[in-house]
Amino acid sequence: MSLDAFTRSVDTAVSSFFEPIAAWLGEVVFYSVPVGGTELPLIVAWLVVAGLVFTGWFGFVQVRKFRLAVDVVRGKYDDKGSAGEVNHFQALTAAVSGTVGLGNIAGVAVAVSIGGAGATFWMILCGLLGMATKFVEVTLGVKYREVHADGSVSGGPMHYLPKGLVDRFGDKGKTLGKVLATLASAMVLFFGLFGGNLFQVNQSYAQLVSVTGGESGVLGSSAGALFFGVLVAALVGIVLLGGIRSIASVTSKLVPAMAGIYIAACLTVILGNVTALPSAVGTIIEGAFNPEGVAGGVLGALIIGFKRAAFSNEAGLGSAPIAHSAVKTKHPASEGMVALLEPFIDTVLICTMTALTIVIASPDSWKVGNGDAEGVTITSDAFATVMPWFPYILTVAVLLFAISTVLTWGYYGLKAWSYLFGRSKASELTYKVVYTLFAVAGSLLTLQTLIDMADAVLFMLAVINIIGLYLLAPVVKRELNSFLEYVRARKAGETDGADEDQEPVKTTV
Repeated sequence: MSLDAFTRSVDTAVSSFFEPIAAWLGEVVFYSVPVGGTELPLIVAWLVVAGLVFTGWFGFVQVRKFRLAVDVVRGKYDDKGSAGEVNHFQALTAAVSGTVGLGNIAGVAVAVSIGGAGATFWMILCGLLGMATKFVEVTLGVKYREVHADGSVSGGPMHYLPKGLVDRFGDKGKTLGKVLATLASAMVLFFGLFGGNLFQVNQSYAQLVSVTGGESGVLGSSAGALFFGVLVAALVGIVLLGGIRSIASVTSKLVPAMAGIYIAACLTVILGNVTALPSAVGTIIEGAFNPEGVAGGVLGALIIGFKRAAFSNEAGLGSAPIAHSAVKTKHPASEGMVALLEPFIDTVLICTMTALTIVIASPDSWKVGNGDAEGVTITSDAFATVMPWFPYILTVAVLLFAISTVLTWGYYGLKAWSYLFGRSKASELTYKVVYTLFAVAGSLLTLQTLIDMADAVLFMLAVINIIGLYLLAPVVKRELNSFLEYVRARKAGETDGADEDQEPVKTTV
């Protein structure tokens, strides 16, 4: 049997087995209700409402403390002798690399195709709300992290949900916390293998094949697919062996590079049509409140914009706190400040740049109300109006986005695996081997059914996670006040950053 025939048979067998499960899970997690002539997925409402609640609860922290967040990233308020593995900037880039990806390129194009230009306005608004949610979950991630004897750190919902619930409710929260932590770990692990790894490799390979002659090109054969998969797996495996320090070292260079390339391309189109910029902004604002040809009118554009933003920046899903927990700090809220910049970079900045590029260029493939729009095609066509060679740049961007996402989710999955199966060297090595094999499989198999399941599983985690965030919000309030007092003391020269009075992080073996 040839490799092609084997992979087709595997795809068919897996899909036939998991399809009923995936369909049921998708219907439950993404259950929608009719609202104003369109469909509203309840999970999107769940995420947006959380953003609204936390924005009010913390007094628009994402606006009032934005400059402070930037100062923290720059290292202005670093703590001397803090436990942790990476600095604030490295923690931010590691987490951003897990959210910035194909959704920023293809997903935005689909949003403005189905919801019109006005979907961009609601996407920005949802991104701004998500900044508050991200602040809350990451503050908790650092507050309840575990610093191990070797100096490595573990954090995320599998740690702050059980510890936080016991902290607030005593023994009453112990059993519930353990159950939630186990479920959270299983969900992160499942998505990491299929959504954060296999899907990213699969899509980047497809884009590479498309610009190298298609199926008849040098990489179009099964041998070419296997070569690509092994190459990516080798790169990922080498970086994973170095842990979060190695991942952060790569992403701290990769994320600015990939964002720089993509934003430069967007600016080339925008500045090349600079006279159309005011009109494009006007079209976005007008479309947000008076859309034409959009199912559900204003509400339809709002839902589509919110949906794309919620799916893009992962605020409230509990994934980002895993990376942020490794930061060197004694003040949990300091990293919460850093984390609120994530949705701003991912949704407010990069997604908006994509949308503006499409609206300004107005390629023929961009048809408002076309539910069958191919996102990558629309974005690529928009750039091609100014740069006919852009598909090659897009391929580089897709590869960078995909590899950085695979790296970050490899780390997320490792922490989930370690919580479930222990931190022994044998256990962690087993995970790294499995993860790299999934990268190889990503170039050979589509496994779309399991990828669909992975999306549903990840958003199931959001339900569990946000309930925990509501219950633990008073803890975050105390941590915020503590950090702001520390900042005031630093500005007044009352402390040099050693902050000896701060309660030390609990260490475990």
